[in-house]
Amino acid sequence: MAASALTPHGTAFPEEGRCGYFVEKKKRFCRMVVAAGKRFCGEHAGASEDFFIQDINAGLKDETEIPDQLVPISSLSEEQLENLIKKLRKACEGLNCTLKDQIMSHPALHDALNDPKNGDSAAKHLKQQASILGNIENLKLLGPRRCFVEFGAGKGKLSHWVDIALKDAEKVHFILVEKVTTRFKVDGKHRKKNSVFERLQIDIQHLCLNKIPLLSKEKLPVVGIGKHLCGVATDLALRCLVETYAASCEERNEEPLAKRIKNDKTEKEINTLAKEGNEKNIPEKWTPVAGIVIALCCHHRCDWRHYVGKEYFRALGLGAVDFHYFQRMSSWATCGMRKTTLEASNISTKRRDEQIDGSEEHDDGGYRITDDSAESLPGFLTVEEKKKIGHLCKLLIDQGRIKYLQQKGFSPALQYYIEPLVSLENVLLTALPNHSSPPETSA
Repeated sequence: MAASALTPHGTAFPEEGRCGYFVEKKKRFCRMVVAAGKRFCGEHAGASEDFFIQDINAGLKDETEIPDQLVPISSLSEEQLENLIKKLRKACEGLNCTLKDQIMSHPALHDALNDPKNGDSAAKHLKQQASILGNIENLKLLGPRRCFVEFGAGKGKLSHWVDIALKDAEKVHFILVEKVTTRFKVDGKHRKKNSVFERLQIDIQHLCLNKIPLLSKEKLPVVGIGKHLCGVATDLALRCLVETYAASCEERNEEPLAKRIKNDKTEKEINTLAKEGNEKNIPEKWTPVAGIVIALCCHHRCDWRHYVGKEYFRALGLGAVDFHYFQRMSSWATCGMRKTTLEASNISTKRRDEQIDGSEEHDDGGYRITDDSAESLPGFLTVEEKKKIGHLCKLLIDQGRIKYLQQKGFSPALQYYIEPLVSLENVLLTALPNHSSPPETSA
């Protein structure tokens, strides 16, 4: 190809054998090697599909982007750190710092939970999946005629258990979104005639749901789910659901098949649904997004550009730099559970192996290794004080997400869905459209 040949970006075409994805931030093409006959590398494989729109869920660039040369927390003076903490505490005044316990289970996982072959790690993940599933049902989202979109799906285990719980409910679809190649997937094992699984290898940042043929054709209400959706991925998923998808559906004034369920069902269908106990789980009023249930994770991996709560932060007099330090300080929430250097090294090695295997788990069930270690920080704070500050940072970041969802017409909530001994990342974000009936409260 002639050197003078240029793409619409005004740049030379990608090198032969290299990925054809244009990285806007770096003003060049991705340099990853691609497999024979392929145009894109594994991470950018979704770019070849119609549902790929670059940066559609990224959020607007802020003129006050975080400077590149911000010093790490460990290099701040004691006075600077104290001022940050004062800002944090003032911003959190009036917030409910104690979330409601909504620890649940579901009979679909009864046998798996009681399997004597379970190791400690397997048992912890099953308890989390069971509680998430229980919360999905409590929100009346577990029923027929809908599409479950699992963000950060990994092996697809959460969708697997949703499918098991639904038994033979009709017209159920699953879209599993994961940007990396995943080994040992469970979604490929499903052969039920009433449920369809589709896996998308794409970064959530570029995912346009309303261009997925399955959704554009069937027009089923979407339920967004995720287990430990890491940091920035939560914000990208929220924007993907309530801006990119829901807003576009409403602009087109679509009237999906699901909206006519109450009027169109035959007597046989009504009796069948009533017998299965699913009649109560059919939404009386259609909405593009029927609900959201996401287990939160890794606040220290959030990003100001993608964060959906920027308006909330600005209303509190906070900006990009404050957010940067608060997200880093959020890692202190687990500093009391740190292990020895040797154990940390072993865990880090294990985590890298798990990521290579495509594990969807971002938590280790007990502690987290972070960049800003407690030992390197000024000594005027005790470990317990640092943990409390870390939790306040998480709460403030999540409160921005709550305010965002409220502005978008949802009734959101935060709750503890599992005991901290099972996972320190134990907060579940849920949201229902404002017109939905409230969920039952646990005893």
